[in-house]
Amino acid sequence: MSKSTRLSASTAFCLTATPTIADELRDIQLRRLLEPTQAELAQEDKGRIYIYEALTHQDIDRAMDEEFERIDAMMFIRVPKTDASGKVKKDPHSGKVITEDDGC
Repeated sequence: MSKSTRLSASTAFCLTATPTIADELRDIQLRRLLEPTQAELAQEDKGRIYIYEALTHQDIDRAMDEEFERIDAMMFIRVPKTDASGKVKKDPHSGKVITEDDGC
């Protein structure tokens, strides 16, 4: 199983688990996105694409401002919709996070 697959499985679990676990996973992804290690940058230089899951538009906008030169190594999936304040929107009936639909 690839690292990105493990991360996706972890993210799926965390989205239904306690907010603390989801927050920790978000922190890991933000660190990877905004403060990559030299080893991570070397992997990107070799063509590795990292899949970031469930980061908000605000996180993605920050990455585009600060790390645009690395955009070819980034993929964003399951981006949650947010309100004007940046709070993640949830379905009022199910309580599940509402994500953007890219039509795929």
